[in-house]
Formats: sequence, structure tokens, C-alpha cells
Amino acid sequence: MRRAFAFLLPAVLSVVLSLAAVLAPAPAATAAPAGPAPAAATPAGAAATGRAVALPDPVVFVHGRNAGPGVWGSMTASLRAAGYPADRLFAWSYDTTRSTNEVLAAQLAAYVDDVLRRTGAAKVDIVAHSLGSLPSRWYVRFGGGAAKVGHWVSLAGPNHGTTVAWLCALWDQGCRDMTPGSYVVTRLNEGTPTPAPVRYTTLWSACDEQIAPTSSTRLDGAVNVRTACLKHNDLLTDPAVQARVREALAG
Repeated sequence: MRRAFAFLLPAVLSVVLSLAAVLAPAPAATAAPAGPAPAAATPAGAAATGRAVALPDPVVFVHGRNAGPGVWGSMTASLRAAGYPADRLFAWSYDTTRSTNEVLAAQLAAYVDDVLRRTGAAKVDIVAHSLGSLPSRWYVRFGGGAAKVGHWVSLAGPNHGTTVAWLCALWDQGCRDMTPGSYVVTRLNEGTPTPAPVRYTTLWSACDEQIAPTSSTRLDGAVNVRTACLKHNDLLTDPAVQARVREALAG
């Protein structure tokens, strides 16, 4: 009996170790930078002339509700193909259920400060999708971001609220912040909603199923761009939208 147990023990241990490997939590996703720099990051002829090449401001991407930094893969690839070095592209990861004004804006401010320290840049540009438009704009308006942000771009942002958010507002603070007339939305749109010197651009689709009304994304004082008939998340990967984002960041 003892010999039989000794014979089976290695097999039992192997099964236990295999189960442990399967049940172990996945490693946390890293926020940035977004991969190795492509060859296109160095403009043609720069090395031959010996001229210093001006680097673009770092771009901080802010995802929407129940998403993560991975949603920006297509957008960052577009910017890298246009000449952005990979070490100028950053994607902030955050808990979308937290309060925009009480928690997230300060966390974003700390993240931006770290990006500026790491890159040596004076300012960043911010590109936000959906809910990400609220904490990023609160940071710009009320969190000291106006002096550290050059361009702010909102893709399908609930900038005046969305009635769809009532479906999850009961248990989710991020959803409550997105409801029309919420404290966050009201404060963000008081007075001048797009104060200088930051340059503001919004992109919105009349076919957006998550932003109701779809005109909610537009802001007075911003360059407001109507896209083709795109669903909410399609603005993240549409080539025409990506081209308009590049245009906004270059303006």
C-alpha cells in the first residue's frame, strides 16, 4: 500500500501544480509606453543634415467605462506610423467606477506629472474616449491641467451627459457622473466649457448608441467634428477618425 501511494504521489503533485497555474491571476496590464519605436519615428534626412528633430508632445490616452489601455492599440499604431516615437505614447489605466472629481482627476494629474518627468516634456496632449472625457476634462479645468495640456481630444464623450448612463447609475459612480444634470457634467459646462490656452476637439457620430443625445459630445469653443455613421467603440479604430486625431494634435 505504501509503495502504491509513493508511486502515485508525483502524479498527484503534478495535477495540483497544473491547477495552481491555471487559477493564478493574470499579471496586471502595463499602461505605457506603447511598444518599441518604429523606423518612421525619425524623419527622413534628419540624421544626414545633423539637425535636431523636435519631438511631439507626449500623448496620454484615457479609455472609457469598463475598458483598459488595450483599446488604444489601433490608435497608437496610427500615430507611430505617422512618426510618433513609441516612448511618447502613454495609456492611463484607471477604475471607471470611481468618482470623476473626487478621485480620478487627481490620479490622472499624478500620472501626467510622471509622464512629464519621464519624458522631459513641458506639456502632454490628451485623447479620451467616452467616460474618459470627464476625468480628463475635470483635470484640465479644475486640477491644474490647463498649464500642462496642449490639446484635449474627446471621442464620443458624454460631455453633456448621456441618458444611457441611468441604466447603471444606481451602483456605479462613473455612470452617475455621466448622467445628464449630474454634478460633474453641470460643473464642467458652467461658464466657459473650453477655456484657453488648451485647444479642444470633439469627434461624434450620429449613430452612436451609447451617447444619447449624440450631440452631447459637442462643446462650445471646440472644433466639433461629425464622423461617418459609426458605433460608439468604432471611433477607436476608424482610419478617418484617427486621421482627424492626428490633425488635431498637430494643430
